[in-house]
Amino acid sequence: MTQALRTLPATRATDTRPKLRIFEFKSDIPSSWRLTLGVAVWVIFFTIWQIAAWSGVMPAILLPGPGKVLTALYTLFAENGFLSDVLLSVWRVMFSFALACAVAVPLGILMGAFKAVEAFFSPFVSAWRYLPAPSFIPLLLMWFGAGDAQKLALLFIGVIWFLITLIADHTKAVPKDLINTSVTLGGSRWQVLRSVVVPAALPNIVIAMRQMLAVSWTYLVIAEITAADAGIGAMMMRAKRFLHVDQIMAGILVIGLLGLIFDYLLRALHARAFQYLDDYS
Repeated sequence: MTQALRTLPATRATDTRPKLRIFEFKSDIPSSWRLTLGVAVWVIFFTIWQIAAWSGVMPAILLPGPGKVLTALYTLFAENGFLSDVLLSVWRVMFSFALACAVAVPLGILMGAFKAVEAFFSPFVSAWRYLPAPSFIPLLLMWFGAGDAQKLALLFIGVIWFLITLIADHTKAVPKDLINTSVTLGGSRWQVLRSVVVPAALPNIVIAMRQMLAVSWTYLVIAEITAADAGIGAMMMRAKRFLHVDQIMAGILVIGLLGLIFDYLLRALHARAFQYLDDYS
């Protein structure tokens, strides 16, 4: 009997690990998958672009292939001094966005924390939010001329009102129990605002800043195509005069790449500054 039991095949241990599936609600995926999928979408994009260029659906001068655009991009940097245009555009976006944050962050926090402040500013902010920023270009040209001040003002107007609203909404979302507990423990209004409301809302405020920085980049070309002699938008307008579509597309790629870099930096800043959020996710 014992010998017979020894000859029986050993039962395999049951694998209780859950199967890894791509489509799972709010489930994290391995970093290798994330990298592969992120690369795959760009491979598909450039493949479709190249096929469209080869198919002749549009004249080659109006739809150059990715290779021609990359060649034009190299020429712009190596021979046309495009780096100075890029740096100037980056400065314009970052400086105007810093000014917008300097106004929007404190005002949005106060609007979200105190109903009286919200009642006073909300009708004004809401009205301006529905006005398209490019409609101010004629006025800005008359007020500030064609220099940097006009472009900075347009970039500032393009994000300030939405940024105030987002920050106010995130501040209002701070749980009231936290505030009431702090007041019960003897905290003054300033102490509660500084020690409870701002730290609780700050992670979402950084997310709002990241979202609106992307909007600021979308206004860059609009700001620079008007009476500009330098910047990415100005280069694209010069290329338009001579039908250099490859240079226009190269400028678009540079703006997209810059936006991707700054978005990554803000995401990294958020992850590093608020590591404690991972413990509750």
